[in-house]
Amino acid sequence: MTLSRRQFLGTSTAALAALSTPAFAAGRTFFGIATGGTGGTYYPLGGMLAQLISNTAELPDTKLSATAETGNASVANAQLLGRGEIESAFAAADILDAAYKGVNQFDGNALTNLRAIGALYPETVQLVVRADSGIESFEDLKGKSISSGSPGSGQWQLLGDLLAAHGMSREDVSEDYSSFAQSVDKIKDGNLDASLITAGLPTSSVTDLANGHDIRIVPLNGPAIAKLQEAQPYYANAVIAAGSYKGVDTDVETLAVRAIWATHAEVPDDIIYAVTKALYENTETLGKVHPMGKRISLDTALESVSIPVHPGAEKYYAEKGVSK
Repeated sequence: MTLSRRQFLGTSTAALAALSTPAFAAGRTFFGIATGGTGGTYYPLGGMLAQLISNTAELPDTKLSATAETGNASVANAQLLGRGEIESAFAAADILDAAYKGVNQFDGNALTNLRAIGALYPETVQLVVRADSGIESFEDLKGKSISSGSPGSGQWQLLGDLLAAHGMSREDVSEDYSSFAQSVDKIKDGNLDASLITAGLPTSSVTDLANGHDIRIVPLNGPAIAKLQEAQPYYANAVIAAGSYKGVDTDVETLAVRAIWATHAEVPDDIIYAVTKALYENTETLGKVHPMGKRISLDTALESVSIPVHPGAEKYYAEKGVSK
């Protein structure tokens, strides 16, 4: 059954209680965006997107007010959407695909209510170490400590996949479950050897580390990576260009996966139409907040999208002649 906006907002009020924000106020509709930690790319872009929606999105009978919330990134954000606890969230394409199908981290718990709003930008896999760490290849991580994010997260899953592709296991490394920003602080203090970070370039936490310490981005290439890509086709070849961070003076080969802005089936069509339009008609403004904002384009709005597209977003794409 399709909910009216008033019914939807009523059910959302309880679900959003943890955000301390009512879903409905007189003449105002609230729209949440779950992002990531403050040291990544989701957070600053989500904040500007919320402002754009609040300033430009149009609904006939209410004011649309968006808020960006810090979150625990892709897996946790997909679960929030699956439970209908927030209206939208950022997540990696491979995580959304797994969530919708109920595989990998979502084994036996398919989140079939997930819907795509549109593709955003490529997230780059960055294996970050101090330049004096002695770690020059992935295999050099054996016996070292590495942060991979919380257990069950997309980052945690990626580390397991990388280890397996290189003939290693989790027992070969000492895992740390810190956030991007926390892991960088530990590298600064000499309490962590490496951090595996997947985010848009440049990533603020890595920039912070590079500005105070000599760093190295370890390349992810060769036969082992080709093996990983066979199992995880969402991972594309990517290059971290020289100059992306202080001290990174040559191009570094690595992987990337596209970030997706997602929602769930119960969000009304006119709201998703309005926010989709707000995004793709203001990409120049997003580009001023973060370089990855410049990579968001209507031309790639459906790239890497494997889950169903929300009807509200489909309506906007049909008007613009965009299709897969």
